[in-house]
Amino acid sequence: MRNLETILSDQRQELLNTDCKALLSRQEEKQIDLDSKLAQVVIGVRRSGKSMLCQKVLLESNVRFAYVNFDDENLADIQVSELNDIVEMLYRVYGDFTHLFIDEVQNAPRWPLFVNRLMRQGLHLILTGSNANLLSDELITHLTGRYHEIRLFPFSYEEYCRIKNVDIAGLHTKAIGLRGYALNEYLKDGGFPETMDGSIDKTAYTKALLETIIKKDICKRYKVRYPASLRQVADTVIDNFCQEIKFEEIREKYAIRSVQTVKNYVSYLNTAYLARVLHKYSFKSVERQTNLKEYIIDNAFLSNRENTLQPENLGWRLENVIAIELLRRQKYADEQLYYLRESNRYEVDFVRTQASKVLELVQVTYDFNNPTTKLFNREIGGLVKASKKTHCDHLTLIVMYGETGIIEHDGKKIRVVNAADWLLGK
Repeated sequence: MRNLETILSDQRQELLNTDCKALLSRQEEKQIDLDSKLAQVVIGVRRSGKSMLCQKVLLESNVRFAYVNFDDENLADIQVSELNDIVEMLYRVYGDFTHLFIDEVQNAPRWPLFVNRLMRQGLHLILTGSNANLLSDELITHLTGRYHEIRLFPFSYEEYCRIKNVDIAGLHTKAIGLRGYALNEYLKDGGFPETMDGSIDKTAYTKALLETIIKKDICKRYKVRYPASLRQVADTVIDNFCQEIKFEEIREKYAIRSVQTVKNYVSYLNTAYLARVLHKYSFKSVERQTNLKEYIIDNAFLSNRENTLQPENLGWRLENVIAIELLRRQKYADEQLYYLRESNRYEVDFVRTQASKVLELVQVTYDFNNPTTKLFNREIGGLVKASKKTHCDHLTLIVMYGETGIIEHDGKKIRVVNAADWLLGK
């Protein structure tokens, strides 16, 4: 017999021990509207800081709120019949409250109906979840038009610099050099908040996090019958980041029964926010659906997994960081990010669109100092050809090393920007 009062009291004490002054302020805090009647839903990969973000907003406000975390092992086997007992006990522990913060809500049984009932009772809800299905299926079905989505990623490079006390504004040589050093470290270690103080074994942390995502957010939720095969697919996708997914090759390599199973596994990685898929830019639906590239939610998974033999690949690591940053900066529901590849003739890393209009073409390369003819044609030539195809003249080349400014080629102007400056929004 579980003691709900003890469990919820312990969770309350843990929350009250949060030192808000020690937490980094994040842009997403402004998106949480505590006065809204809409459920505020913060969604993203595990350990990206969702709970801390919500706790900080609530603790710094003047609202009366209560808190329940369904990622607590003591509530792992909670039954539908106990949900009302939890609400009753929350009033006993917190007194009267107007706002309810539910952490990892997807772990509660039949949670959409539970949330719906609480909203009908007039409570302001703040929810977090580690599974994209919260928005793609369940929330849309049960809370149509009554929720506000806030996506949270691990720390951006800008946030990484702020928490590491790196000067992000200085124009002197030392500041510029240290920003470059910080970016190289960020490309290797990523931005999970709990790894920032250097006291955690990053490999052990990343291994445990990946195992939790695979077991709790995917296998348990989707009742995966062959978890070993899922893990093999996950490792393959991570090892081949920034590249097109070869579904049939993966199926053959691991003797998986069908290509559809491989596609399902890849889809699960995306719903758990472990990876983000980009579709090929094409007016042909079949090409958009069958040609996919995967980007990993944080570079920590590229470096710090157990038994990883991932080479440096700094160019791809930079491309991965740029991809996630482009997704982070999306503000509107009709914004999309694609890649463009025309057979073996040319390729552009990212195509930004809004409501089917191409807004920008973005190319990423690590070292553009004295580029060879082949590199110049690949990066600049690809942008120019794609510009003519898409009728977009907003062309950007992001470089780690190389001269910045405007390059004019074949009647087109390409803006060349330093990666650190671009990531800092300059």
